[in-house]
Amino acid sequence: EFVLLGFNHSLKIQQLLFMVFFIVYLMTCLENITILTTVITDHHLHTPMYFFLANLAFTDITESSVNIPVLLSGLLSQHKTVPFKDCILHMFLFHFIGGAHIFLLAVMAADRYVAIHKPLQYSTIMNHEVCVGLVAGSWAGGFIHSATQIALLLPLPYCGPNTLDHFHCDVLQVVKVACANTYLTELLMVSNGGLLLAVIFVLLLISYTVILVKIRGQVTEGKHKALSTCIVQVTAISITFIPGIFIYARPFKTFKLDKVASLFFTVFVPVLNPLVYTLRNTEMKRAIRRLF
Repeated sequence: EFVLLGFNHSLKIQQLLFMVFFIVYLMTCLENITILTTVITDHHLHTPMYFFLANLAFTDITESSVNIPVLLSGLLSQHKTVPFKDCILHMFLFHFIGGAHIFLLAVMAADRYVAIHKPLQYSTIMNHEVCVGLVAGSWAGGFIHSATQIALLLPLPYCGPNTLDHFHCDVLQVVKVACANTYLTELLMVSNGGLLLAVIFVLLLISYTVILVKIRGQVTEGKHKALSTCIVQVTAISITFIPGIFIYARPFKTFKLDKVASLFFTVFVPVLNPLVYTLRNTEMKRAIRRLF
């Protein structure tokens, strides 16, 4: 079993944090369920962009439901004990859903690229079968990423310290308590996690730069809408990728900001994504009003 240290604060501060994170979790579920319901029920939103947005909302709900309950239960006690099998399962689900989330953001960028560069052929290229295939591919990519991480962790011997200075099980902390030289394992994990994040992030920034240059050179009625959509998606990928790169794209050393970055990555990104996508999206706001 592993012992999660969580947040070493007084009982009152932990109770306050519990209330804050509980409210954040409720908001996350409410916002993303609203987006899911709106996209499903409103036929005006039955387009590839909103299909991908609904799937992104689903990953936000499931990722929060994997991480935040563990965080909340840890805040109710000074130290939380987690069985080894439960810890492995948590890490698998976390990286499975998180990986699918990352690949979905890449798919959404590709969707905007086709919409702006091939507007007349957009409906033919991004047909229903292609959209379903891209979403299925995102989940498959998340599964492969997560299964690889767990496959690297399981063979390691765990016979010494079992204390994790974190609020949930993650590969960075678990690999450090293994009773073996983990240098090669850490390199492979950085390549599979952090390096992959960094490469996808750079490619996404390049693709959005190309899109924005293309939009700038056009004088069309939909220019403002396309520009607004791209800015929103760049914001969304930035708040997702930057904390993730900070955590996973470096050797597994402990930094004081690790918990803060992980907290932002696992707790606040799922609640911010719906706000980022709906506050600047007039069509989505109208659809939500119609739903209510």
